[in-house]
Amino acid sequence: MSFRPEPPYTHGTIPRSAVLLVNLGTPDEPTRGKVRSYLKQFLSDPRVVEVPRLVWWCILHLIILPFRSGQSAAKYRTIWTRDGSPLRVNTALQATRLQAMLTERGHEDVSVAMAMRYGSPSMPEVLDRLKEEGVDRIVVLPAYPQYSGTTTASIWDAVFQHYAKVRNIPELRLVKHYHDHEGYINALRDNVLAHWDNHGRGQKLVMSFHGVPKRTLLLGDAYHCECYKTARLLATALELSQNEYMVTFQSRFGKAEWLQPYTAPTVAQLARDGLERIDMICPGFTSDCLETLEEISMEVRHDFEEAGGKEFHYIPCLNASPAWIRGLAEIAEQHLIGWPTILTPAQREARRIDAERGAARAKSLGAPN
Repeated sequence: MSFRPEPPYTHGTIPRSAVLLVNLGTPDEPTRGKVRSYLKQFLSDPRVVEVPRLVWWCILHLIILPFRSGQSAAKYRTIWTRDGSPLRVNTALQATRLQAMLTERGHEDVSVAMAMRYGSPSMPEVLDRLKEEGVDRIVVLPAYPQYSGTTTASIWDAVFQHYAKVRNIPELRLVKHYHDHEGYINALRDNVLAHWDNHGRGQKLVMSFHGVPKRTLLLGDAYHCECYKTARLLATALELSQNEYMVTFQSRFGKAEWLQPYTAPTVAQLARDGLERIDMICPGFTSDCLETLEEISMEVRHDFEEAGGKEFHYIPCLNASPAWIRGLAEIAEQHLIGWPTILTPAQREARRIDAERGAARAKSLGAPN
C-alpha cells in the first residue's frame, strides 16, 4: 500500500488546531447532470442505503438515477439563490461566523473550515488543505445534532478512509451528537420565540425530523430516541404542554416502513381535524436546504392547505443566527479542551522561542528546512 506524499514541512512551525464543520452536501448546480452526480455519490454510500450492493446497483443505475435526477433538479431550481445552494451558503456562513466567535473568545490559533460529505468542497480536499496549513489537531463537527449511522457515522467513515492513505495523521476528535446541548436547545427556542413575536402563534408546533428506515431503530440506531429528546427539551424550554406540539418524520423514500408518524399525511390530517394554523420547525436541520425549503415550506404547506388548513407557518432553520453561532462555539470549545488554543502573551512568546530552538536543533542535525 502506498501513502500520499506529505506536504513540505518546515521545522519550527507551530502546529494549529481546527474545527471542521461537515454538512451532508448539495449539487454544484441545479441541473440534471450535476444532480445525478450528487445523487450517485450520496445513494452509493452503504451507510445511507443498507441493501445488498448488487441489487442496489441495479435499482440505482437503472431506475433512480435516470428518472429521479431530472425531478430533483427541478426541485432544486425552486430554492436556488444567486449565491448558489442554500445549504452550502448557510453552512459556509456558519463556519465564517464560528471562526469569528472563537477568535473573539480567545481561540486565536483555531481555524474553522467547512466541508460536505457528498459533493464539494469534499472532505478529502479540505482535510488535505488543513494539513498544508499546518493543522495537526482537528475537531470534526457534523451539522447533524442527532446521531445516526446514516449520517454521522458516514462522516467517520470518510475521515477514516481518507487517513488510511495518509502517513502523518493529525490528532482527531469526533463530535458524535449535541441533540441535548443547552446551546443548541436555547438557539431553537429563541428561533421559535422570534417567529411567534413577529407572526403570532399557531395552534400546534409540529417538529419534523428527517426520516430513516424503521429497521435502523430496531437494529440499534440512536436517532429516533435523540429526536424525541430534542423535541421534549425544546417543548420544555418553550413551556408547551404535551398536546401543543408533536413529532413527525419526513423525506420517506422507497416502500419500506420508515419512522412514523409521517409528516405530510399527519399535517393533512391535522387540517381535516379542524386545526386552522400550525407552525412547523425542522430541528434536525441546522441549515435550510431542499428538505426544508421545498419539501416542507412548499409541498407540505400545499398538503395542509388542500386539506382545509388556513395558515401554515414554516420556521426557518438555525442557519447563522447569533444564538446558534454561540451554541456552536460552546460545542466546539468542549471538544477543544486541553489543546493550546488560548494562550497568554507570555505563553505565546515561550511557544515561539521553543519552536525557534527546535528548528535550530533540527537544522544542526541536517534538516533542510
